[in-house]
Amino acid sequence: MALEKTNTLVVGAGQAGVAMSEHLGKAGVPHIVVERGRIAERWRSGRWDSLVANGPAWHDRFPGLEFAADPEGFVPKEQVADYFVTYAEQIGAPIRCGVEVRNARRNEGRRGYIVETSEGAIEADNIVVATGAFQKPVYPPIVDETAGVTQIHSADYRNPGQLADGAVLVVGAGSSGVQIADELMRSGRRVYLSMGPHDRPPRAYRGRDFCWWLGVLGKWDMSAPEPGTEHVTIAVSGAYGGQTVDFRRLANQGMILLGRTEGYSDGVVSFAADLKENLDKGDANYLGLLDEADAYVLANGLDLPQEPEARRREPEPACVSDPIRELDLAEADITTIIWATGYVQDYNWLKIDAFDGNGRPIHQRGVSPQQGVFFLGLPWQSRRGSSFIWGVWHDAKHISEQIDIQRKYMDYHDKAQLNTQDA
Repeated sequence: MALEKTNTLVVGAGQAGVAMSEHLGKAGVPHIVVERGRIAERWRSGRWDSLVANGPAWHDRFPGLEFAADPEGFVPKEQVADYFVTYAEQIGAPIRCGVEVRNARRNEGRRGYIVETSEGAIEADNIVVATGAFQKPVYPPIVDETAGVTQIHSADYRNPGQLADGAVLVVGAGSSGVQIADELMRSGRRVYLSMGPHDRPPRAYRGRDFCWWLGVLGKWDMSAPEPGTEHVTIAVSGAYGGQTVDFRRLANQGMILLGRTEGYSDGVVSFAADLKENLDKGDANYLGLLDEADAYVLANGLDLPQEPEARRREPEPACVSDPIRELDLAEADITTIIWATGYVQDYNWLKIDAFDGNGRPIHQRGVSPQQGVFFLGLPWQSRRGSSFIWGVWHDAKHISEQIDIQRKYMDYHDKAQLNTQDA
């Protein structure tokens, strides 16, 4: 059987892979997209049931297609996945579902790569790794398996009904953790939420969503920070029509806030004495954005109503003024711990020297120093907006341009070599 060849192999058909296919198609670059599941599989099976997009429909989309939903609304996860299926059909993306990539290695003595898949080998001049940043759930080795409670990652949480009766400890107060904790509390559960440092933007202010404010204030285009400092926990939610995350309000409604989870011994979980500090820093981040927004309105003469209520601070709940430093799981009737502690990237299949000592991709705006290897969908890949739907579309455009440039250089080389041989 002849070896299948293509110019570019895109691994992954989520938002990154679909965006990559669009730009490669426009540039006339032959390519194949392989996906081990369905298009946008993680939106369907890697999220909880009630998840909605964290940005409004008018903002979190590709330029070429609007959502069939209220532009100001927050699209449910299944509709987000359907959107990418429709988009892939619209652009005629050459996507092959049910194909798992097992390993990829550089050709010896010539350009390109051999990629072994569950459906056979493919030779490609370029590989675009479009698997994103949410690959392998992180379970901090804190509470051992003998604790007598069920421990799951937020990636495996679906709804309150799947959990055993009893209280729940949620560790991690980013967008996933706070939304899951809020859902559980609304379902009647007693919920403990352990949090570390975080940013806490307003969901909306003076009649405009925070996505709009980040845009006009130039914050989406903030350049990537130093390696290793890219991840900032952001507490924002589109759930229940979109509401500002206010941890003090949640605590006054019954949620019990805790500092960062530190350790475990003999059935007791211990927490750092940093709860108030984390809340205060989150408030400072929130108020700082309000200040910038007010200054922008004034400087540009915009007719946007003032919103003094946005600066009102909830009363200090007891769990903040008298923080819990140790929690006996049995006494608190905690039967489940949900670790909303993020993910690490997993590139074991890519047998190429393209990573640093911690396994993170080495790249400049997604372009690896290894010729023909590219990464797409990483947080802060080129800017703050890189891991958002619209941001990955723009990053894919840059990578497509680099692939097309190199293709033209090699076309010139091949033609020049042929002319030399004919002379």
